[in-house]
Amino acid sequence: MESVTENTSVRVLCPKLVLHKNEPGFQWLIGSPFFPPLTIVSTLRCIHTVSSSSDYLKESEDLRTLLPKGFDVIGALVIGNSESEKNARMAIDAARRLRKLLFDENREMIGAVADINNTGNIQFFVSVSENSTSLELVTSVVYEDHPEKYVWEKGCLLRCELPIKFPVYFPLNNPSDAEKMYLRATEAVVAKFKDPQVVYMAETLSKASAEVPQPVIIRGAELDFHTSLSNIKLLGKDAQDSDSKFLPCARLCLKSKFDSPVFPVENADTIQVSVLLNSSEKSLNSTAPVAEYIPALEETRLLVVNFKLEVLCYASKEIPVMYAVSKLIIPGLVDQLNSMKNAILPNLLTEHCQLCPYHFNPPGVLHPITVIYELSYGETEMKQVEIRKSLHLRLGLPSDRPLLRIANALDLSTTEDSARSGPIRSALLKDVHIGIPTSGVQGGVVSLIQGSYEYYHYLQDGFNDSGWGCAYRSLQTIISWFRLQHYTFIDVPSHREIQQSLVEIGDKDPSFIGSREWIGAIELSFVLDKLLGVSCKVINVTSGAELPERCRELALHFENQGTPIMIGGGVLAYTLLGVDYNEASGDCAFLILDPHYTGNDDLKKIVNGGWCGWKKAVDSKGRSFFLHDKFYNLLCPQRPNMV
Repeated sequence: MESVTENTSVRVLCPKLVLHKNEPGFQWLIGSPFFPPLTIVSTLRCIHTVSSSSDYLKESEDLRTLLPKGFDVIGALVIGNSESEKNARMAIDAARRLRKLLFDENREMIGAVADINNTGNIQFFVSVSENSTSLELVTSVVYEDHPEKYVWEKGCLLRCELPIKFPVYFPLNNPSDAEKMYLRATEAVVAKFKDPQVVYMAETLSKASAEVPQPVIIRGAELDFHTSLSNIKLLGKDAQDSDSKFLPCARLCLKSKFDSPVFPVENADTIQVSVLLNSSEKSLNSTAPVAEYIPALEETRLLVVNFKLEVLCYASKEIPVMYAVSKLIIPGLVDQLNSMKNAILPNLLTEHCQLCPYHFNPPGVLHPITVIYELSYGETEMKQVEIRKSLHLRLGLPSDRPLLRIANALDLSTTEDSARSGPIRSALLKDVHIGIPTSGVQGGVVSLIQGSYEYYHYLQDGFNDSGWGCAYRSLQTIISWFRLQHYTFIDVPSHREIQQSLVEIGDKDPSFIGSREWIGAIELSFVLDKLLGVSCKVINVTSGAELPERCRELALHFENQGTPIMIGGGVLAYTLLGVDYNEASGDCAFLILDPHYTGNDDLKKIVNGGWCGWKKAVDSKGRSFFLHDKFYNLLCPQRPNMV
């Protein structure tokens, strides 16, 4: 074993390198040709095996669909024992086998070994080339503090949407010919992508911008399919060239701002690439359309096949647009077409598949992923559930929350009214606790709600519930959380609809509807069960003085469930969003969202007025937010176990 030179470092961007502790198998390390060679952007678990070894063909088919062009396999990680170099060599060999099925270029590969007893202890080895017989140990590892900024300052997205419809004719008395005609038709489409008469138009994808750069036109005859990505000369952002095809992608980017280290993919610079067919070229002569008629020699059947292609690619902003099209967009279209072709083929004559690609950016994954869903199946059908479960396993995502449903898909459409379901939007204030002052607990550990919610309070929507509706408002905030996390698509119920639900299950008399009667934790649990199928845990405390003793239990709730909690005491109700707890000293604070607020939705007024903020169990003057002589119920909704 050799040690690499001092200036060689592995750079880790992904926040979580080991996805599954104490489990055998590989994790593929993902990098990009646009980053330094030993930069790990993400990691994906190997989920296909044959006789306890990796099924490289199935893995390559999955990754070809899942990974946007511009990202590739640069190594593998394995959880092992003290034989680090042996395990590293095994990981590198596996990664090279997979890479051969995906990419042509040979490159240095990383073999990472996580200690089976301490997965935070990871050793990195490098194999310089396929012919190298020795491994090199890398001792310098840099963990990037702001990985999103690193990825999106350097690069941009390219998006190409292309619906394709073509006819397949085959003899009625010989259906087996349908497969041959179908394959021949798809091959013709693939060839057309590289046709000299095809034109690619690249333009800024912006829904609102004062200054939009001129589109860049690339003709098929100008494309270069032979130069490898590693040999392409990157251009400066201000590069000038009379030939538009050599303009860098940066010329179509609108200089995204990176004021925050957390940067959503939807805000990345995105270039739209459209595919056009220039049939007439630049002929000066007027010509009429020509239709060619070829009569069938026997009775035939017509089969119309529809493809909806939509590819995302990642590119350096300094790469010429022409190379971005030829080395990223076109290979992406070809791979997606072939993937759909193979999915349709087994049932070509019996079923009409409705395949549609969706792009996601799940938490912990720095780049988008692409999934092709069969829309003939409902999202709750077992076949679709199993697909999502396998994706959650591959990506290291929790299995108790929906992160890859269609409603979670990125909205990158060019029109304001997208045909597909985008993120839920609302005029109500969301996540009002973000940016508030700290609690003041010295050495405490903060445990918070996971995900977004809407703030419901007194007098909203012109409805006067002051003095009796605080628990209703807390329930509305809780249900908004389930909506925004895509567990449900029902509207947040009104007070009357909440009362109607309690009457329907027999908990209340019909006279309850339209009344101003209070409700508590038990009624809230009934409504959540009826409307969402959500179960709840109820914690009873005999007085406000006992609440700090429950801080550890509440912290575990926010870490494991992440849902808002309703605290009810007497005729008052609050929404709990988190706790700050010092286990050694017992000092604690509660992050309270107060539904008793009666003003307009002014975030500054709400925070400065203490309507959303930390409440110490006991403050510096010995006062407590929770009354010592009052009984409290804490309603803790549980996440449904679903993907």
